Amino acid sequence: MKPSSLRFICMSALAMFMALTASAQKNVNYDESKVGTYTLEDPLTFVSGRKVRNAADWEKRRLEILDIFQSEMYGRMPEAMPVFTETLEEGETLAGFGHRRQVRMWFREDHSGPHIDWLIVTPSQSQGPLPTVLLLNYYGNHTLLPDPEIIISDAWFKNNSKFLIEDHHVSDRGRGLFAGPNTLDTVYPIGMILARGYAFVTACYAEISPDPDKNLFGDRAKQEEFARSEGVFKLWEPADPERKDNTTALAAWGWALSRGMDMIEADPALDQSKVLLTGYSRLAKAALLAGAFDERFPVTVPVQTGGGGVPLAKRNFGETVTTEINAFAHWYCRAYDKYAGHEDTMPFDQHMLISCIAPRALLVEGFNQGWFDTKGEFLSVQAASPVWKKLGRGGLPKGVDWPVPEYDTRAIGDHLGYVRRTNGHGIAWHDWMWMLDFADRNFGL
Repeated sequence: MKPSSLRFICMSALAMFMALTASAQKNVNYDESKVGTYTLEDPLTFVSGRKVRNAADWEKRRLEILDIFQSEMYGRMPEAMPVFTETLEEGETLAGFGHRRQVRMWFREDHSGPHIDWLIVTPSQSQGPLPTVLLLNYYGNHTLLPDPEIIISDAWFKNNSKFLIEDHHVSDRGRGLFAGPNTLDTVYPIGMILARGYAFVTACYAEISPDPDKNLFGDRAKQEEFARSEGVFKLWEPADPERKDNTTALAAWGWALSRGMDMIEADPALDQSKVLLTGYSRLAKAALLAGAFDERFPVTVPVQTGGGGVPLAKRNFGETVTTEINAFAHWYCRAYDKYAGHEDTMPFDQHMLISCIAPRALLVEGFNQGWFDTKGEFLSVQAASPVWKKLGRGGLPKGVDWPVPEYDTRAIGDHLGYVRRTNGHGIAWHDWMWMLDFADRNFGL
């Protein structure tokens, strides 16, 4: 494929999404003067009104907040279950610079039912255990490296000619599509990551729960039915039609990242105490959920989450609850629907979710596109900062307020930070450099 074609593909991703959601954007606000006033709940105050006094109190408040998000937004996070892994293939990659392992994860001892294929890449000359980057990818492990040995996923994908998906399946034509250097908006620079001393671990989100085709846009019941008919949902009991907090696709993706951590813990080549959890867009939301719910993740870096992730919902700027549930109802539980057009009635907001990562490390990375409300991201981080301070981790650096200029790293603290850039929607070179530098400091590397 020509470099110009790759550039067109990556630059088209956001445009395609915006076109799909055009009908839901009619009442979206992009005018700061129309944001209005809003009140944010204090993450350091219990629902009862009691204040968080110490770390022991915070552990209880954190669980209270996570229960609110399960009840009102993301649905119930599934329970952990045993994982059974099998190495399908391994060998050299990246011209011998890296070592590739392909591991199939099952959830039943007899290796029946749903599975997830993980790609693990380590530096060939490494002396483990290694710090590790963990994330989910969109279009298959084979799109991240131009390596003919990487297995092509047999999962169901929604058709997308620009990303070479036909008849709901990916093919060999997409091999190495996001390996760079010609992809502008999204790149997975695995060679550079290995050179920094990290292992790289990934799996395709579609094997967990794929998104349905665009013809189901706006139909919650059909979106939910489809999302629950594929992937790991087959492991669980059918959704209870009487409940409004059933497990959602976002919760399932977050759950799968925790199962990836289970695998890392059992792998002597990987250092479970030094895991950098990341992803972009909906998979940044998934990383954010996994980081909030699973305290084993020491560093979480969500990139451009969009609405339903880091930005404040009550701010009335860019993506709204209405647009979220119209386009992607299967990402959110039915209890969330009541806040469409009524965000001011929400007894929570996203700063409370990100505070649940404290006192562990969190870096939020954004970019300049109104739909994704990067100012709302910063304000969310700022509102959560007192939790890190309460727990003795410093919070956001002093003296930094909005606006934070593009590429300005002064808002990146030791354990909590924010940074933004220009360019498009995706995970780009600057994002990788910022997050690896942040992880290095937290891991003492």
